[in-house]
Amino acid sequence: MYHCQIHFYLSGVPCRAFEIIKGITPYANFTHQYTWKEQPSSDDAAAADVILVNLEGMDAKETVQTLLGAKRAETELILMLEKNQTDSIADNLSEIRDFWIAPMSDAEIQFRCERWLQSYKISKDFWEAEHFLETTIDHVPNLVWYKDKNGIHEKVNESFCRTVGKTKQQVQGRGHAYIWDVEHDDPACIESEREVMNNRRTYVSEELVQTGAGVRTLMTYKSPLYDLDGRVMGTVGVAIDVTEERVYEQEIRQKNQTLEKIFTTIDCGVIRHTSDGNRVLSINRAALKILGYESQEEMEADGFQTVAGSILEEDRARFTECIESLEKEGDSVSTEYRVRHKNGEILHIMGNVKLLMENGELFYQRFLLDCTAQKLQEKKKEKRQTELAQALTVDYNIVCFFNMSTGKGVPIRSDESDGGAFTADENGNIYFQTGMERYIQTIVHKEDREKMRQFCNADDLRKELEKRSVQHANYRAVIDGETIYYQLKAVRIGSFSRQCGIVIGLRSVDVEIRKEMEQKNLLETALMQANRASKAKSVFLSNMSHDIRTPMNAIVGFTALAIAHIDQREQVEEYLKKIMTSGNHLLSLINDVLDMSRIESGRMHLDEKPCCLPDILHGLRNILQADIHAKRLDLYMDAVDILHEEIFCDKLRLNQVLLNLLGNAVKYTGAGGMISMRITEKQSSSSGCADYEFTIRDTGFGMSEEFVAHIFEPFEREKNSTISGIQGTGLGMAITKNIVDLMNGTIAVSSVLGKGTEVTVSFTFRLHNGDKLPPEIPKLKNCRALVVDDDFNTCDSVTYMLGQIGMRAEWTLSGKEALLRTHQAVTRGDNYTVYVIDWMLPDMNGIEVTRRIRKEMGDEVPIILLTAYDWSEIEDEAKEAGISAFCSKPLFLSELRGCLHSIVEMEGAENDNDAEGAVTRHTGRILLAEDNEINQEIAAAILGDAGFTTEIARNGQIAVDMLKKSVPGYYQLVLMDVQMPVMDGYEATKTIRNLKSKEHASIPILAMTANAFEEDKQQAIECGMNGHLAKPIDVEVLLATLDRILS
Repeated sequence: MYHCQIHFYLSGVPCRAFEIIKGITPYANFTHQYTWKEQPSSDDAAAADVILVNLEGMDAKETVQTLLGAKRAETELILMLEKNQTDSIADNLSEIRDFWIAPMSDAEIQFRCERWLQSYKISKDFWEAEHFLETTIDHVPNLVWYKDKNGIHEKVNESFCRTVGKTKQQVQGRGHAYIWDVEHDDPACIESEREVMNNRRTYVSEELVQTGAGVRTLMTYKSPLYDLDGRVMGTVGVAIDVTEERVYEQEIRQKNQTLEKIFTTIDCGVIRHTSDGNRVLSINRAALKILGYESQEEMEADGFQTVAGSILEEDRARFTECIESLEKEGDSVSTEYRVRHKNGEILHIMGNVKLLMENGELFYQRFLLDCTAQKLQEKKKEKRQTELAQALTVDYNIVCFFNMSTGKGVPIRSDESDGGAFTADENGNIYFQTGMERYIQTIVHKEDREKMRQFCNADDLRKELEKRSVQHANYRAVIDGETIYYQLKAVRIGSFSRQCGIVIGLRSVDVEIRKEMEQKNLLETALMQANRASKAKSVFLSNMSHDIRTPMNAIVGFTALAIAHIDQREQVEEYLKKIMTSGNHLLSLINDVLDMSRIESGRMHLDEKPCCLPDILHGLRNILQADIHAKRLDLYMDAVDILHEEIFCDKLRLNQVLLNLLGNAVKYTGAGGMISMRITEKQSSSSGCADYEFTIRDTGFGMSEEFVAHIFEPFEREKNSTISGIQGTGLGMAITKNIVDLMNGTIAVSSVLGKGTEVTVSFTFRLHNGDKLPPEIPKLKNCRALVVDDDFNTCDSVTYMLGQIGMRAEWTLSGKEALLRTHQAVTRGDNYTVYVIDWMLPDMNGIEVTRRIRKEMGDEVPIILLTAYDWSEIEDEAKEAGISAFCSKPLFLSELRGCLHSIVEMEGAENDNDAEGAVTRHTGRILLAEDNEINQEIAAAILGDAGFTTEIARNGQIAVDMLKKSVPGYYQLVLMDVQMPVMDGYEATKTIRNLKSKEHASIPILAMTANAFEEDKQQAIECGMNGHLAKPIDVEVLLATLDRILS
């Protein structure tokens, strides 16, 4: 099997031996190679397998030494030498394979060569045998070992080493205990080896070997080893590690036992019978019980032939057919059938039959499971599901069930809205694809048809339902020409691995969709408004920066000018007035921002008290009069059908609303323009209340429709002050709207750009039924009166009021007609007792009419001039013409009655102003608690000018200490700032009110603070203060409050 090439190195003088060697025929699988050199060569010697040297004529010792030093250990050296040369090689005989004494015959040379070749071949054959044996031993999976008589391992294989976890070097030469990591040698192992050696035969046994890792099970084969003389010198062993196999066998035995126990005790029946069905191989108790038999014999006696006799006749043929359909080993089939017991009870059986082979013979193995209870439960569940489906489909117009494998289905609920698409055929079936296509084509809106076709594609829908059990699709349906939003809902029934059932439901979602769309629009509108508000707020901040800097620039600039011209009194006075105007404007800006803050935080509240409408409206006229004159505007105020002048309302807030609207009209109306306000009372649906409508018109700049739509939003302005030159915060109308809403009123704005604006505000006020003077004036009862005004509503209203007074009133729209009527009255002797004449008549002004009436009637008859304008400039002319009294529009019953009463009773109004211009001089000492030095200086100067002496405390604690140290009565009053260091004004007031001295504890205390909200005022009162004054200080309000508190 092996191949060997022999490399001969021939050295020395050529001789006959060299020729004979070269002529020898190689053995099979051997080849020869020859190299010759006369002189010995170390390189050639190192490459040769055998060296043959002819030492004739050479130094034998030196040549041998050279070759021995150059050759390989396994290379054989053969010498040819003369007899006298043998002594020279005596020292190297152990390293020489052979030497031949020359001369030799050819036959001897041939013999020696053949013998050497035989010996060389034997050594190679031995190498091959040893190689085969070692390879086999080392690579077999079994353990192999060789022991001497004393149990020492002389040789082991690799498998043995792997098993014990040691190398050959560690194992060979060691005993059992060391190798297997135990304390002592295994007695059973020693005994078995002694038996082998003594009995000189092979022993096979299963041994349990104790190791450091536990007990191992080995199947061992042990045989004796013999010495050359036939004596036993040890043992050779071969072992198979069967530890895991034995564990598996034990597990199998246990499982078999368990299976046998299960087979005999489980509820699942098991039958094994021959393929021809004639012989039952085995049957367990559960199978007998299910089939209705007590024993196997009873079943066989009942005629078992493949199937038991207890199986219902109508199921028997089908069940037999299922069994016979099995053709080859491993085939199986499952089926259901019914069994009738002797007592008549019918059981539902789930069966499985499998064709198996054992010992070359085919047989059937059948499993039987009683599923009667499950069947009954399924029927109940199916009934409940049907009832539930009917209940759940109430909201659905159309409900159908489809088997997606076949495409067939049945309708559960339907109505006319399906257009006949899901009408069942004669077998009660409908078809998914055709039904849906017909529905899409006839009912679905044409723009949604392609989308619905994609959704209802059977394959795609099935894939989507496998991912998620419920799928929706919204679409529009056209029913009776009306577009309605619909929804298709597809629901997977169970798992598609068992069946492919789905339920399709169609229902109208028109209300929900439209509501969602409405909510979406609302959200989008709200977002748009929020963005607009954010943008407006940014613009507001920019405008506020400009609007605040403008008056601040005036204040700083005119202050510098006043200082520069301090000696020029009139100029300084003019500068100071402008500083005051700018300061007031700046204060109004701040108040607007604070009011808006209070509104947004919900801290603005109404304080309703009895109010007089004439006082409110005339107060508005007085406030606006200066601006009206400055811009050369006409202000017209009128009242119509005002029957109730006394009402309950928050006077401050009503004033704020009307003043803001009138102020806007003044600001946004150019010079020479007209502003009017008409107040009309209307009957209220609420008892004890009246409806009032305030209509304000101007001929100003007007507003665009776009701006009017957002006029009540905070920070909105038609044009900023940089462009229009009109200053403001953009909060006025937002504040007005919120106050109107707070008062349960309404406000509407209409405007035409370039023509003017009209604002209508409506309120419902409770009426105040206090003490009232009787409207009638006895001296004027049944007297004639003539009202002259070009406005019909005014004529009608004043005529009604004169009737209330008791007069017979008439009216005319023309001054000329008034003169004509006067002339007729004089002619008939039925004169007018009272005239009420409007100043601004279209044909002739009121003063001229008065002059002519005086010529006709004389000076006795009272003539009242009625005007909506400021009459101070024409007062002298009017009196000269004969005017008895003046009344301002809007004219109220109380005012008209008072005016007539004073004329009749000869009570002039000339004494009303006698007290005007008188200056009250105050005395006394005031304690001022104020931490700001500038505010200290201002307050001390104002109080000093009024006649008071002022002492200052820098914080609340100092004020308390100063008051405690003073004698009672030393201070008349305390002006208390709120925000101060050490002790604030509230705490200081509480401390003062708790002082032991009653005189000190009861001293009047007024809050004088920049905290100007209503809750700040309330907190001041709650902590014990007598009143509240807001900074910046209004001198007139301060002195009036001091007069009231100290009087």
